[in-house]
Amino acid sequence: MSNEPGASGGTGIVYVVDDDESMRIAVSMLLRSVGLRVEAFASAQEFLAHDLSDAPSCLILDVRLKGQSGLAVQEQITAGRIPIPIVFMTAHGDIAMSVKAMKAGATDFLAKPFRDQDMLDAVTSALERDEARRAADQSSADLRARYETLTPREREVMALVVRGLMNKQIAGEMGLSEITVKIHRGQAMKKMASRSLADFVLKAEALGMTSGALS
Repeated sequence: MSNEPGASGGTGIVYVVDDDESMRIAVSMLLRSVGLRVEAFASAQEFLAHDLSDAPSCLILDVRLKGQSGLAVQEQITAGRIPIPIVFMTAHGDIAMSVKAMKAGATDFLAKPFRDQDMLDAVTSALERDEARRAADQSSADLRARYETLTPREREVMALVVRGLMNKQIAGEMGLSEITVKIHRGQAMKKMASRSLADFVLKAEALGMTSGALS
């Protein structure tokens, strides 16, 4: 890791990878001036070996690095399933390179010299994107955790509700009394924190029950 000044406070964290020390310091200072935490690296190897923070983050990556290109680093990040938004910067970029980076998931591509505001806007957008992804992941994990608390009967009732069956039909399908089905459905809805049947169905669909993805 580089020996630039320590990161400042803030919720977002930005990783900067550039083998040009002056550019690395300039970008770091710009980001710290708006309260962002920054960790800067002189090489992709240093960054890839670093333990990433469990906080909304993004990566500012120079396209041309000593030893390998930024696009190659992007491929490694994708292969490693590291879901971090990437903002590329380069003094040698061309249209083909930009298109390739964006198709591979980059959030922005800035040509040097860039306006400070353009960099700040790109970073803000990337951090918001990562924050939204983290919120979605957490929501999905919470939903799955709730589903895991359901009994096998409650899961079966939930699956049949998603298919559009009424309590009477579910009772016939499962060989239960209608009142028993109502009890199972009520318990399932309570455990899934669903106050309405529509919300119950939406949560089941979010879990992939309509596609038969769940047991």
